[in-house]
Amino acid sequence: MGPSGRAARHQIESVPRPIWRGTISFGLVAIPVKVFPAIESHRPVFHEVEGKSGRRIRYKRVAEGSEREVPWERISRGFEVAKGRFVTLTKEELEAAEAGATHTIDVEQFVGLDEIDPVSWDQTYYVAPDGPAGERSYALFREALKKSGRVAIGRFVMRTKERVVCLRPFHDIVALQTMFFPDEVRDARELPDLPKASVASAAARGRELALALQIVDSLSGKWDPAKYQDTYRERIMKLVEEKAKGGEIAVAPEPAKSGEVVDLMSALKASLAKGKGAHPAADSSHAATRTGRRARPRAASPASASARRRRSSR
Repeated sequence: MGPSGRAARHQIESVPRPIWRGTISFGLVAIPVKVFPAIESHRPVFHEVEGKSGRRIRYKRVAEGSEREVPWERISRGFEVAKGRFVTLTKEELEAAEAGATHTIDVEQFVGLDEIDPVSWDQTYYVAPDGPAGERSYALFREALKKSGRVAIGRFVMRTKERVVCLRPFHDIVALQTMFFPDEVRDARELPDLPKASVASAAARGRELALALQIVDSLSGKWDPAKYQDTYRERIMKLVEEKAKGGEIAVAPEPAKSGEVVDLMSALKASLAKGKGAHPAADSSHAATRTGRRARPRAASPASASARRRRSSR
């Protein structure tokens, strides 16, 4: 396929397609809508190949203790209730247990967005009116969310699973945020090696906290997502292009790790001295580069939280 063919194919594939159609039930108002994915992954896609020949690795579905491949129609789902003991469920039994297929997002409550911690966010979708008949009611719902400063919480079924969702105004549209159920979010207090109460109390006062706050102020600036690019993907694609042309790839050795131990106060002072003279607004990009990971902002938006959740859960 030539360059023009690839460009035409990319243009066709880039046209967004709705993954769900239905209505938002808002009081007695029914708003016909279409739901589109909001996230488009650009991660490099790798295939498993044999190292020397470069031939693709293929896997077969075989039962334990047998080399015979099992066809899809003979495969059932099994839930392990004890070591090596499975309860088998047929396709018909699973379908009977699934949530009934509905085409309605039922709004149950309106809450403040700041009441929902980002740890609950799953994936983000865009919601658009489905045809001219729904444009006025869609715009009314969006403006009501904007003016009230609240978001709508509801439920709907997508791909056989019932989901709790948050509907919120986003630019000139409505965004739909799927959310984790409470029992899916781990209790942070169960983490090991958390600071003791006495340590936390000491850290909340004194010169160390004052220096830490000065570092925060020196690195503060307006959020600009365009500054944060996927440099790993860029390096991988450059590497692929060079190897495809037959170039030699030089692997740089890892830098030696310093064995020097620096106390917390010295590290704070050095960090503050390193950041002096950089105006937060005019030189925030340079500040982020110099301080490396320390300059990474806390992702408070639902869209960025969804990407994080995908990486950890998939």
